Amino acid sequence: MEFTMTLPQQFTEMTVKDLLEKEWLVPRKVRHFIRTRKGLLINGATCHFQDLVHPGDRITVILETSDYPERQILLGDPSLITVLYEDEHLIIVNKPAGMKTHPNQPIEQDTLLNHLAAYLAPDHQPHVVHRLDKETSGAILFAKNPFVLPILGRLLEQKVIFRRYQALVHGKLTKNLTINKKIGRDRHDRRKRRIDPKGGKPAVTHVQIARSFSNQTAIFCQLETGRTHQIRVHLASIGHPLVGDPLYSQANRQRLMLHAYELHLTHPFTDQVISVQALPGLWT
Repeated sequence: MEFTMTLPQQFTEMTVKDLLEKEWLVPRKVRHFIRTRKGLLINGATCHFQDLVHPGDRITVILETSDYPERQILLGDPSLITVLYEDEHLIIVNKPAGMKTHPNQPIEQDTLLNHLAAYLAPDHQPHVVHRLDKETSGAILFAKNPFVLPILGRLLEQKVIFRRYQALVHGKLTKNLTINKKIGRDRHDRRKRRIDPKGGKPAVTHVQIARSFSNQTAIFCQLETGRTHQIRVHLASIGHPLVGDPLYSQANRQRLMLHAYELHLTHPFTDQVISVQALPGLWT
């Protein structure tokens, strides 16, 4: 595997060691291989780990396949993939409602990851950065190689990957609000989560009203955290569960009315601002 990136003009000068360890989060074992094999080039020339890299430098990283062994993923149907954005390192696709993000068993072949693996084969293999519930549709980000995976994961943890959802809830909301309630596992149903003020993990959801109907409200939700079922649990906790939710309300239509409508991030290698909308949404 070989990757070449040109450092953006806004890049802060640092050593090769800091670039790999602190900026790109390359695992220690792989950093060792890069150093001993002289597997990093600056503008085509070999270098030392204490050398400085500067804005505009062209960085080439050369890796062995054994550094990041590929996993076995059964190939699905590439025609089921709708691409919203793609480059050498990452891909954003529009997930249909009712499709799992990834398999839970090695024999599964009908998840988004299986179909994306078929779409990217044989040159790349997808890696899950975050997930959407099976019932949720919309924009979802994958890494196309294991080198960029921890970097995208860090951006997600640092809350600099912006995600906005469309949702339809029961009842009439009268104002925008922020729900800040800890979420934990439901002790009586392993499929579910619940509000757990003592033992739960922090979870914050911002809710903005888009339009109101007689007994339902269309809203946008923006996440500060990414807990399992976060939007579903938070909205149910204030008496406005999602329409069509089979776990947290009385489902009375074909699908859960939750859609990952927008996803924005700054590319970790180019500083390009990537902004996508997963159309069509729940409403226009």
